[in-house]
This record gives sequence, structure tokens and C-alpha cells, in this order.
Amino acid sequence: MSVPVAGSPLFVVFGATGDLMGRKLLPVLHAIDTEGKIPGGLHVLGVARKPWADAAFCSFAEENLQREPRGDPSTLVAWCRDHLRYHQLDESTSSGWMALRDRILAVEREWGLDGNRVLYLALPSEAFPSVVEGLGKAGLAEGPGWTRLVIEKPFGTDLASAQALNATVHRHFEEKQVYRIDHYLGKETVQNLLVFRFANMFIESLWNQRFVEHVQITVAESLGVEGRAEYYDATGALRDMVQNHLTQLLTLIAMEVPPTFGDNAVRDEKVKVLRSIEPIQPSDVVFGQYGEGESGGKKVPAYRAEPGVASGSTTETFVALRLRVSNWRWHGVPFFLRTGKRMPAKSTRIVVTFRAPPISFFRSETIYERNPDRVTIILQPEEGFDLAFEIKVPGHANRTQTHKMHFRYAEVFGPVADAYETLLLDVLRGDQTLFVRADEVEESWRLFDPVLRSRGSVTVYPAGTLGPPSAAKLVEETGHEWSEE
Repeated sequence: MSVPVAGSPLFVVFGATGDLMGRKLLPVLHAIDTEGKIPGGLHVLGVARKPWADAAFCSFAEENLQREPRGDPSTLVAWCRDHLRYHQLDESTSSGWMALRDRILAVEREWGLDGNRVLYLALPSEAFPSVVEGLGKAGLAEGPGWTRLVIEKPFGTDLASAQALNATVHRHFEEKQVYRIDHYLGKETVQNLLVFRFANMFIESLWNQRFVEHVQITVAESLGVEGRAEYYDATGALRDMVQNHLTQLLTLIAMEVPPTFGDNAVRDEKVKVLRSIEPIQPSDVVFGQYGEGESGGKKVPAYRAEPGVASGSTTETFVALRLRVSNWRWHGVPFFLRTGKRMPAKSTRIVVTFRAPPISFFRSETIYERNPDRVTIILQPEEGFDLAFEIKVPGHANRTQTHKMHFRYAEVFGPVADAYETLLLDVLRGDQTLFVRADEVEESWRLFDPVLRSRGSVTVYPAGTLGPPSAAKLVEETGHEWSEE
């Protein structure tokens, strides 16, 4: 589908020599352009501190794009030469920002562009305020066409820093220009949550406290810190995963039906969910940290033995929480969230378990086992849905068995688009539905700030396991157990 953008936009990427640019953004930008998804084409200006010329940036791009299977490899050199430019930024002086403005104008003249710009901050979060200030003072918050600012996570490290960053952004950019990106929201299954819930009457009619017993959201990672120790040891699992990724999934599962499928209508409902969550008590949280163990068939070191991690670090690599959404739809339904590193397998899923029938005429049969119906929404490793329900096993005895209806996107539609591709196309369209609004960020931090301040000790769990035993007890206290399917 062609993107309704007048003319060719300029994609200005700050941090253009980093891992995110090479691994994710370049392949997606190349695919968007070469597959004709932008009328008139897409051009990229990479901005970073390294003293590179255009040719060096093209070599960097070619090396990374060679790993990307999409597109004709023989055209890469020509595409990089014709669509990429580089600018070394001295962000410490106002003259450095004015030089960037002049370079942007120059490449727009060179390529015959009409001033539509995406300013993408693929940078460490501590650089966001100064870069936003620099852009604003150089007059780059607006241009001849539209200007859109894309900010990667994490957006702040607590409520105060998120509010301060929002204030800095709003000094120079209007909220309608700002796209706070969370790549989880670009996954097909996450987007399909709205369709699954609101376009299927039989689902939506059951999606409430009368029929739902509990909800689980799990984001499990099999890897450790993998070279990110400096960032991760100062951040931890709650800031890195819970405050953004898992909370976004929670809001989409729990939100009310928006009046329209507009970006602000959807985001209004997500904010209402956050405001309905009861304060999280210390007894509702379990923090863990992986110790040495076995992962992927080999022995792996404890978190504190990882290169770059302080020997006495108390940073959590695992969090499990029990939340309560106090509104009419979800009153009394516990929501369980967990995420962790060095768990047995990489997996992201949402499990909605329905209540068992209040009276079962099979209760006198010793062969009857109570298995509530459930919907499992799978984001990783394969995007799709499972619906588990009870059937009778053929034969004279009244024996029941749980079976699943199975749907996978790849089996039906073939390979799905990368989440970043979906989100970058939405930026170019000007569609903010899948992006996080300022008040949503602050409400999320308002929820988790007290948890951070009152954080107790971390419990060590062996690498390759499902986290501390106390995480299982968190669910068992309400008569449930974690779903591992």
C-alpha cells in the first residue's frame, strides 16, 4: 500500500553509526524504498560524531545490508550511493547545530526534496534532552513541509525524568509531531489484538470479569546481557521491559472499545487503563537475578560475573507482578506480568484464562479434569493465536481432553513485516495510533515509581530456569499457576 506522503521525505537518523541503525533501521529503510512503498522514494541523512565522509557511511550501510535477505544484493552499492548521505555533528556548540541545518537544506536541494522530515533519535536516552534542545534552537523543529520527531525507549528513568523530558520536547515540538516508539507495538499480533477483540462479537462479549478468571503476560528471554552490561546494570528489568513493553500489552488487553479507530481515541482508552490500576504493593512484586546455570545446552555465568557488571550488583534481571485493574470490566481479575533474562526459551505471550462452568455435569466422573478454556496470544517466536477448549474423547467413557485451535500468521500469509517497518511507515503516514503519548508515559511511570523506590532484595535463580520460586507463589496465592505452553 502506497504511503500518502507528498514528495520524498528525508529521514535524518541521529546515532547513525550505531547498532540500531545497522541492525534494524537501515534494512527497513532500504526495504521501504526499494519496494516502492513511498511515492517518489526515501532518502537518508545519517548524523553522528564519527568523522566519516559519505563514502564511509555507504560502506557501513552496505556491510549491514548484505546481511538482509530482502532485495537484490547487486543494487546495494547504487542504492547507498544515491540515497545515503552523512554528517558529522558537533553537538557541543550552536554553530554545530546550524551546520547540521545547512547540511539538511543542502541535501534537500541536491535530491529535489520538498522539506518533509523525520528526525529519528537512535541514541542513548541520556542524549535526548540535549539533542531536542539543539534541534529546537537550530530551527529544525519545523520546516517547509511536515517535521516528525521519533524517540526510542527508554523515555525517562522515573516519573520526574519523564516529566522533564516531556517538558523539553514540548518546548520545541507539538505533541502531534512526537512519536515515542515501542517496537512491540509494531508486531502484527499486537496490532491484531484490536481486531481480534472488537471485530469478533463472541470474543468481546466474554472479555470481562464475568467470564475471565485471570490474565498472564510473559516476556521471557533466553539470553543474558549480551554486551549491554553498562546500560542494563543501571536500568534493570522493570525499567527496561515492564514499564514499556509489558505495560503496553496490558493496556491493549484491558482497554475499553474506543469510539473510533483514531490515534487519540485508542490512546485515550489505554491511559484510562493505567489510571484504573490499583497501587502496587510490595507483596505483589518479585525481583530476581540470574545466577550461574545452563542455557542453550552450555554453562553460563551468573549475572554478577558478566563482563561490565558490578560484582555486588543488586540489579534485577527478572520481575513478576500481580496487578489489579479497578474498573467495571476487570474488577476482581488478577493480571500477572513477568519478564526475565536467562529463562529456558525466548517467548512472548499473553494468556487469557476463562472461568470454568460453575456447575459441571461431569463432576461425578473421576476421569474429568478441570481445564478452563483459554486464549493464548503469541508474539514470539511465531506470531499467532491458540484457543484451548475441551472435547470428548471418542469411546463409551465420558473422557475429556484439551485441544487447541491453532493460527499462525506465517502459515497463512507468509513472512510478516518487521515491527520497525510497520512503525516507520506509520511515522511517514502521520499515524500515531501505535505510538505512546506524553500522558501515557507519565501515567506508566506514576504506577511503577513507588515500586522502584520500595524495591526489596533480589532473589537469585539459576540461569535456564523460570525465575525465583517466589514468582510461582505470587500466582499460586490466588489459586492459579503460570502457563508454560
